[in-house]
Amino acid sequence: MLKKLKRILALTGALLLAGMYLITFVLAFTDPTASKDWLKASLVCTVVIPCFLYAYILVYRYLKK
Repeated sequence: MLKKLKRILALTGALLLAGMYLITFVLAFTDPTASKDWLKASLVCTVVIPCFLYAYILVYRYLKK
C-alpha cells in the first residue's frame, strides 16, 4: 500500500510543479510586471511541495504502524 501511495504522491507532486511552471510561463506573457513575483513563488514551491509530500509520507508511515 505504501508503494502505491508513494507513486500517487510523486505523480501529484510532478503535476503540481508542472502546472505551476506552466501558469508562471503564461502569466509572464500576460503581465510582465508581476512575472518576477511568479517566478519567485515557483522557486519556493519547487522546494516546499516535495518537502510537504515527503512529510506526508512520513506521517502516514508513522500512523500506519
